[in-house]
Amino acid sequence: MDKEILNKAEELINETNGNICNHCLGRKFSDVIEGNGNVERGEKIRAELGLEYDEDEKCEICFDIFKEIDSKVLDLVYEKIEFLQIEFDSFVVGCKIPKEITEKDAEISKKLDFDVEIIKREVNREIGKLLEANLEQEVNFDKEDIVVMVDFRKMLTEDVETPIKVRIQINPIFIEGRYNKLVRTIPQTKWPCRKCKGRGCEECDFTGKQYPESVEELLSETALKYSKGYEAKFHGAGREDIDVRMLGSGRPFVLEIKEPKIRKLDLKKIEMEANEKASGKTEYHNLRYTERKRKAEIKTSSPDTYKVYRALVECEDDISKEDLEKLQSLKIINQRTPVRVSHRRADKVRVKEVKELECEYINPRSFEMIVKTEGGLYIKELISSDEGRSKPSVTEVLGTQAICKELDVIEVGIK
Repeated sequence: MDKEILNKAEELINETNGNICNHCLGRKFSDVIEGNGNVERGEKIRAELGLEYDEDEKCEICFDIFKEIDSKVLDLVYEKIEFLQIEFDSFVVGCKIPKEITEKDAEISKKLDFDVEIIKREVNREIGKLLEANLEQEVNFDKEDIVVMVDFRKMLTEDVETPIKVRIQINPIFIEGRYNKLVRTIPQTKWPCRKCKGRGCEECDFTGKQYPESVEELLSETALKYSKGYEAKFHGAGREDIDVRMLGSGRPFVLEIKEPKIRKLDLKKIEMEANEKASGKTEYHNLRYTERKRKAEIKTSSPDTYKVYRALVECEDDISKEDLEKLQSLKIINQRTPVRVSHRRADKVRVKEVKELECEYINPRSFEMIVKTEGGLYIKELISSDEGRSKPSVTEVLGTQAICKELDVIEVGIK
C-alpha cells in the first residue's frame, strides 16, 4: 500500500485517539484503496499498519451507528412492515442521524483534507444492503414502492425509550383508463358542500358534499377497498360540466391511490365491480397501471388536443335550414373567460379553433350541432356568445339569441 496513504491513515487514527471503526476508516480512503466495501478497506489499512480493531471502544466519528444498524434496524423494519401489513417489491432507504456525527465527520474530512462521500450515504447504503439480503426485495431508485426512513437522532440521548425509530412511506400507485358519464347529474370529482366547505352541515346532510356521487368516487371506492389505500385522487384530461354527458370512447384519466397496502390489484375485477355498482351512471374502461408522470401528461395535454361535442341548440327566433350554413364561418374564436367560471379561471382572451362543424335542422327554433374543436374551447359560450365575450358565436352569426339546451362530449383526443 502506498506509503503516503499509510501516513495519512496513521494521522486519521491518531486524530480519533485510535477509536475509529473500519467503516469510517475505510470510507475516508474509498477513492484510493480498492476493496469490497469500506469495512474491507479499513481492515486492509489496519493489516498494513499492524493494528488491531478494539470492538469495545466507541468510534469517535460515527459513535458506533453501524453497530446499531446491524443489531436493531432489521427488527424495527420487520416490526413496522408487519404492523402496516404492506405489500411491496422495491424500496429505497433514507436516514436522519445526529448532528454530532455529521459535524464530527465533516470536521475531520476538512482538517485532514479528505474528499469522499459523507457518512449519511454509507449509512443509507448499509441499511439498504441489510434489507435487500433479508427482505428479498431490491433497492430501486427509479421505481420504489416504499421509502424506509430510519431516524437515529435520539441514539446519543440517554434514557430514551426508543432511540431509533423507523417510518415507512408508502408511495402511490397510478391507474389509467377512460370513463363515460351517462347522466347529467353528477360531477367528475368530489365536490365539497358550498355552505360548509366540506365540514358537514344540515344542508348537505352532514356528508360534506354538494353532490352525493361523482365519477371519481364511483370508481375510487372500489379501488380503495382492494388496495387498502388511504385516499384516491382523480386526474382527468379536462372535465365536463355536471349537466354534460361524456359519451363515445370516454375521457382519459389517471386514478392516484395514496398509501396502498396492496399494490398487486386485479384491475379487471375492479373495473367490472365498479361498472356494476355504477350501472347506468358511469362506465370505466381499460384500467391499467401507469407511471406518476402520466397524470401530469394527461392534465397538461388537454388544451393541445381536440374534443368533439354534440349540442342541442335552441333559438329565440325562427331560423331556416339555409341559416345554418352560415355557421361554417365559425373558425377562429376569440373567447374571453366565461362569466360562469371567472371566479376560478384567469380573466383573459383565449384564441381557439373550430376544426369541423355539422348541423342538423330539427324545427324553426332548434337544431343539433356536431362540432370538433381545439381543446379548451367553451362550447356553451360559443353558442350563447356569453354577452359578447365569445366572438364570433352562433348567436352572432344567426342574428338571434341561441342557447345550448343539452351538451354531450362524444370524443376526446389525447396523446
